[in-house]
Amino acid sequence: MTIGVGGSTAEAELAKLSDMTAGVESISLAEYRHRIQKAQAIMRENNIAATYINAGTNLYYFTGTRWYASERMVGAIIPQQGDIEYISPYFEINTLDQYMLVKGSINGWQEHESPYQLFADTLKKMGIDSGKIALDESTAFFIADGIKQCTPGYSLVDAKAVTAGCRSQKSANEIALLQRAKDMTMAVHKAVARILYQGITTAEVEAFIHQAHKKVGAPAGSYFCIVLFGKDSSFPHGVKQPKALELNDVVLIDTGCQVEGYNSDITRTYVFGEANPRQREMWQVEKMAQLKAFEAAQLNAPCGDVDVAARNYLASQGLGPDYQTPGCPHRTGHGIGLDIHEWPYLVRSDSTPLAVGMCFSNEPMLVLPDEFGIRLEDHFYMTADGPKWFTEPSHSIDDPFGYQAN
Repeated sequence: MTIGVGGSTAEAELAKLSDMTAGVESISLAEYRHRIQKAQAIMRENNIAATYINAGTNLYYFTGTRWYASERMVGAIIPQQGDIEYISPYFEINTLDQYMLVKGSINGWQEHESPYQLFADTLKKMGIDSGKIALDESTAFFIADGIKQCTPGYSLVDAKAVTAGCRSQKSANEIALLQRAKDMTMAVHKAVARILYQGITTAEVEAFIHQAHKKVGAPAGSYFCIVLFGKDSSFPHGVKQPKALELNDVVLIDTGCQVEGYNSDITRTYVFGEANPRQREMWQVEKMAQLKAFEAAQLNAPCGDVDVAARNYLASQGLGPDYQTPGCPHRTGHGIGLDIHEWPYLVRSDSTPLAVGMCFSNEPMLVLPDEFGIRLEDHFYMTADGPKWFTEPSHSIDDPFGYQAN
């Protein structure tokens, strides 16, 4: 039997878990203000007069304001110089003010009024009569189009240079929050492996993982959860009707949680029972592809080089080439932070130079159609000395969590 898999119960494993969030430090007001200052410096470099940040993770990142995007326009205007101002439905002003960490004037619109015209009027009030206005790339089309109709004297551009320019390189505080989230999810992975038994359903496993994440200190439980057994594991993001667990099935579990909004996202793949030669061979290939990607992640190299390194190794093993299966049908990895998938990406078309503070998943999954899939997903961040793992890669197919590692 695979070491660390099976042999316990959900009740016993939940009882062993405890809150892991002691000492977690929220992002400080000083850091939020520093982020705005950095955004303004990028705006000056790119001759951007103002940047609109829509409700969602960008608004949270720059202002500490947790507000979710809806059909009503809520956001902030960051000028190239000076203080930020907010746009909000009038009836939400008092509530929005409670959520704001970085304070600013709130410009309200009544339900029958145009928030887009209010946006244009606010720009003029702020002394911004012309120039380039950057729009948060996550802004819904109807908001962007509404702004366009009301700002004929301005040039609208993509805000990615500002948003990604700030968010791609994480601070020490952000890396600490990411580390804690990943440590919590690794504890959950070890616990869930021990509760598996023949006949357990994916729904039962998902329910345990959700409760386990709550037990280790994630108030909302699992941010997401994918549990796949046997042939179902060859579908990267799951199947409509998942099967129950059978002896010697491949088990693929991909899950994560949030700490102060920062995400974990870790996948483990192993066998419930005894691995056969085919499973063993492909698991080792996946592990080596992940290592090749990690080794290629060197400062100033293009992000795409990491993807190429993993894919070239898989081709040398007779897999692929490119995105063909058997092989890896998707990019090698993604950035991670307040969004579970964010810039930059470990895909060969991304020429962004790797820089200190960038954080990525490393998951060059193997898909063997009609057989099984193997995904080993760990995350790393870039330091002055190169890449560093948040979580150590899986040890072996027989001892995935390294209980008997030297």
